[in-house]
Amino acid sequence: MPEHLWSLAAYFFAVLIVEGGMIGISALLGERHREKATDEPYESGIAVTGSAHVRLPIQFYLVAMLFVIFDLEAVYLFAWAVAVREVGWLGFGEMLVFIAVLFIALAYVWRVGALNWGTSHRRIEGSRQEQRNGLVAQQADLRSSVGR
Repeated sequence: MPEHLWSLAAYFFAVLIVEGGMIGISALLGERHREKATDEPYESGIAVTGSAHVRLPIQFYLVAMLFVIFDLEAVYLFAWAVAVREVGWLGFGEMLVFIAVLFIALAYVWRVGALNWGTSHRRIEGSRQEQRNGLVAQQADLRSSVGR
C-alpha cells in the first residue's frame, strides 16, 4: 500500500472503532421498555393532533425535484470555477455547453408549465385546445365545401 494511503486507512479504522463503540455502548446501556407512548411521534413535548399523512399538491414535489436538480448543477459550476485556470479554454467551452443545456432544460420546464402554480395556465391550455379543435372543424368544413 502506498505511504500516503496509510493515514487514510488509519482514519477509516478509527472511525469504524468509534462508530462501533457508540452503537455497542448504547445497545448495552440503553433502556429496553415497550409502552404505548414509545412508538408515538414526539414533537417538542406537544401532544400529537391529527395525522402526519397530509396530501400535498404535486407542485411541491415537482419544485423540490427541480430544486435538487438545478442545485446539483451549481456544485459542478463551483468545481469548474475553482479549477478554471487548469482546464483552460477547452474547459470553458465545455462549461458553456453545460450552461446552455441547463438553460434549455429550464426553458423546457417553464414552457410545459412545471413552474406555474395557478389555474390560469390550465385555462390557457384548454383554450388552445379549443382553438385547435375549432380550426380542425373549420378545415373539415372547407374541405367538404370544396368537394361539392
